[in-house]
Amino acid sequence: MSDPSKLGARIKKWRENQNMSRKDLAEATGLTEIFITTLEEESLCPSIGPLEKIARALNVRLGTFMDDQISRDPIISRADDRNVDLAMQRARDKRAAYCYHSLARGKSDRAMEPFFVQIQPEPEEDHKLSSHQGEEFIILHTGRLKVIYGNETFFLEPGDTIYYNSIVPHYVGAEGNEPAGIYAVIYNPD
Repeated sequence: MSDPSKLGARIKKWRENQNMSRKDLAEATGLTEIFITTLEEESLCPSIGPLEKIARALNVRLGTFMDDQISRDPIISRADDRNVDLAMQRARDKRAAYCYHSLARGKSDRAMEPFFVQIQPEPEEDHKLSSHQGEEFIILHTGRLKVIYGNETFFLEPGDTIYYNSIVPHYVGAEGNEPAGIYAVIYNPD
């Protein structure tokens, strides 16, 4: 689902199916009503943090916004067949800074959200911390990775891993001028 308008349409559909107004959703998530409106109508591509808050408020899993509800088991994700399911854009130039490839597309009863994520380098001023419920596990596949976790900064090399509680404000980005490729699993116990 590389088209961000599909993301907004899916969120709107779930919100309306639960008879929630945009104001209700904003209050339930701690996000602004303007943010919700922009997300639904103007193809905004937010980071995972706000999407996770919206999913929790709507009582759905994060992947609900990214794939169809056809459940298969087991799921095999071939590297050559991956599509961009979600692209997070930079605010300044609208280029994709993060491209998420779902590794569990088609499994509707999943408790984890596994992704392969391609991360483009971005300016220091775009290194914004976010937080959400749950835990994250990351394996760096290619490039170098910078992880800011609370007040600490870590640098990872290919093959390195990091596992942390996502409620702590964090940032994950490519270090240096080259892109990074990571395998990430987001787990939310609810």
